[in-house]
Amino acid sequence: MPVFYDPGQMILLKDITLNNKRVDILIEGSLIKKISPSGEIMAETLPKDTDVVGCSGKVAIPSFINMHTHAAMALMRGIKEDVLFHDWLDFIWEKEALIDAEFVYLGTKVACLEMIRTGTTTFNDQYWFSPSAHLAAKELGVRPVISYVLLDKDNPIEAERQKEQCTRMWEESLSWNDGSIFSVSVHSVYAVSEETILWASEFARSHNLKLHIHLSETEKENIDCLAKHGLTPTAYLERLGVLGDNLLAAHSLWLTDEDIEILGKHHVNCIHNINSNLKLASGYKFRYDELKNAGVNVCIGTDGAASSNNMDILEALKTSALVQKAWTKDPTALPIPELLNMATVNGAKALGINSGKIEEGYLADINIVNTDSSFFLSPGSFEANLIYSAHSDCIESMIAGGKFVMKNHIIPGEKEILQRARAILREIQ
Repeated sequence: MPVFYDPGQMILLKDITLNNKRVDILIEGSLIKKISPSGEIMAETLPKDTDVVGCSGKVAIPSFINMHTHAAMALMRGIKEDVLFHDWLDFIWEKEALIDAEFVYLGTKVACLEMIRTGTTTFNDQYWFSPSAHLAAKELGVRPVISYVLLDKDNPIEAERQKEQCTRMWEESLSWNDGSIFSVSVHSVYAVSEETILWASEFARSHNLKLHIHLSETEKENIDCLAKHGLTPTAYLERLGVLGDNLLAAHSLWLTDEDIEILGKHHVNCIHNINSNLKLASGYKFRYDELKNAGVNVCIGTDGAASSNNMDILEALKTSALVQKAWTKDPTALPIPELLNMATVNGAKALGINSGKIEEGYLADINIVNTDSSFFLSPGSFEANLIYSAHSDCIESMIAGGKFVMKNHIIPGEKEILQRARAILREIQ
């Protein structure tokens, strides 16, 4: 696939604004090598093939980390609207029985195009045909967390098959050398047997992997778990010994005070997915302050495009803040610095990667924002204008792991990907 860069090429971002200061940023390999006041890094002193990019009037921000996706569902957006959550889920599972590896490959490519355009370089995925998803992300230059999904529906034969496949997938991942991360997913407490949950937790811990799960996404999930186990999903997972700082708990919406205390005690990473929660009427009272104060690392995700309809983190940030302020009746709720942390450093912490900041020695995961528009024409702070006024098309270029994956709004191969994806949509009609 054509690319803008030589993987070994240095990049120099000249005269770019970073934290309200004009600087030069030198990138070597996958890392930020040097940040100096504007004009101090002389291009003449660098290798002749250095990509010197003039960035006057533009702003550098850390790229985003989307902590909960089902990327290939980008080809399912709008497929089932205005229905109850569990009716929607049953319909989606029927459609997913029809898809294959090529569908996931192209669906993930479409999702990656969208995430690149909206500023995301790293995404934590939970979907089928994971080798195809890995290949798609790798070819577009973004960093995926690719999981094997365990969903046995209490079928012991299916459980054994999935365990064998998960083990093989992990073995294959040992040869990855592109920055991708392998993890294990347990769909939920209602769709996975206790024995398989225990196996997945032990497998993840013994191989130092992240464990990704939907947790208390709906009120019904809690009611059913209480009826079956006499415990909330959080308390049930604690009883099983599953909770820990390697757990990535998507949604974490219907939580009791005791649940929050438990999650904080075990340093769990909770992922807010506001647009999906609102659209499927799962709920809106995400208890951000309580989780943060308990010691939980709170991150943000978009969920799949079949429920959230896009994968735009900036949109998710704005909606999260507005809803949080509204339901708590507190305009100080979810202040801008904490909101940005949810999309950057908190996700990096959850995944254990050296990203989320633009500092020397960190991964060069950088969004270049063009502020030449009415959205930034005010005395308000850049961050406030970015989140509350602008749209993601202000992101002009993106660097992922030291390589341009979008430059001046152009992503190589985009038209071909969209053309191929249109042709495969017939599989789920």
